[in-house]
Amino acid sequence: MAHRKPQSIAEVISSGLCIGCGLCEAIGGARHRMRMTGAGSLRPENAKAIAPDAERRLLAACPGVLVEPRQEGAGTADPVWGEFRQMRYGWAGDAGVRFRAATGGVLTALGAHLVATRQVDFILQVQADRQAPMRSVWTLSDTPDAVIAAAGSRYGPAAPLAGLMAALERNRPFAIIAKPCDLSAVHNLAAHDDRVDRLCRFRLALVCGGQSRLKKSQDLLDELGVAESDLRLFRHRGHGNPGKTRIETRNGDAYERTYNELWADEAGWQLESRCKLCPDALGEAADIAAADVWPNGTPSGDDEGFNGIIVRSRAGEALVKGATDAGAIVVGADINVAQFNDFQPHQVRKKLAVKARLEGMRAAGSPVLQAPKLRLDTLGERLTAEEFARERDGTVRRVKDGRFHEDLE
Repeated sequence: MAHRKPQSIAEVISSGLCIGCGLCEAIGGARHRMRMTGAGSLRPENAKAIAPDAERRLLAACPGVLVEPRQEGAGTADPVWGEFRQMRYGWAGDAGVRFRAATGGVLTALGAHLVATRQVDFILQVQADRQAPMRSVWTLSDTPDAVIAAAGSRYGPAAPLAGLMAALERNRPFAIIAKPCDLSAVHNLAAHDDRVDRLCRFRLALVCGGQSRLKKSQDLLDELGVAESDLRLFRHRGHGNPGKTRIETRNGDAYERTYNELWADEAGWQLESRCKLCPDALGEAADIAAADVWPNGTPSGDDEGFNGIIVRSRAGEALVKGATDAGAIVVGADINVAQFNDFQPHQVRKKLAVKARLEGMRAAGSPVLQAPKLRLDTLGERLTAEEFARERDGTVRRVKDGRFHEDLE
């Protein structure tokens, strides 16, 4: 039986397939602004009342409906990691950027380099909300300093594509730094809006372990007895690699937690449902994706910061060369697929399980996102019959128990 895809944005949300990318706000307008739900997810307002023309555009691009890679047909291809032209170590050439940013600062350094060299006029990215620093907002950074000021991973809901129409309406070349699912939506939209490929010159992704709901951060505040309204700083990572989560209050109190204290137990990540079904957390719609490179997927302590860079396109290859020649980034040794499998073992496990999980959704009567070019059938065959059945049947139970269902608020 074929998978049935969602027929409306409301069904994307109610089925647990929404990631809160922000595209509904960008295309649907102010009536569909992204807002935080009681469960700690960003969702568009008035999802049941999106105008028909806007909804058709959204369903054609939504990463809860369709996920596709951008492919040039060159370089190396791997069933898990997709097409790539290079895999290698890298880090920001500026020691301050390297220290401040998450991991080795490659994405920040590339963004700042693009603006400094006028290859683009600005970067669409996210940063901490200055008024509510536990939360994230989109921003258009038009100076290298502004790009650097937004540095650092945001471990919680973020909707960068809420700013996509604002970026396109400037009618000036730009780049985007975002999650793989966000870039899949940008790629999908390009088939229906010729401004996207003309103006969005570079697409940079973080290899994503999943988007946690805001409740993950709120639980830490509750543990510390800190009110969100008292926050002056909520820094998830950086100032070392991986760096500590640091909280500062307006009255001068400060608290820290190590990366492993917060993230060693994957069961406590409080991920969005869509993340557990993600067919591409590795940035196959990006020009360049940057990843953590910890052996066995876990840091043993802070280091000076190293990214694994996956270069997927000719444009990405040219960008890495130009940024290296300019000293914006430093590149190190090549990384092979076996090493990346060791650095990102949870990504490999999930990639192999996605086919079975989507089959479980279908078997439970739920609509299912489509990913026809991401090799899910081939990857699913790597599971034993028992493993496949366990993943499928577990998803069936979760759907029937209502664990994927979301009420439209």
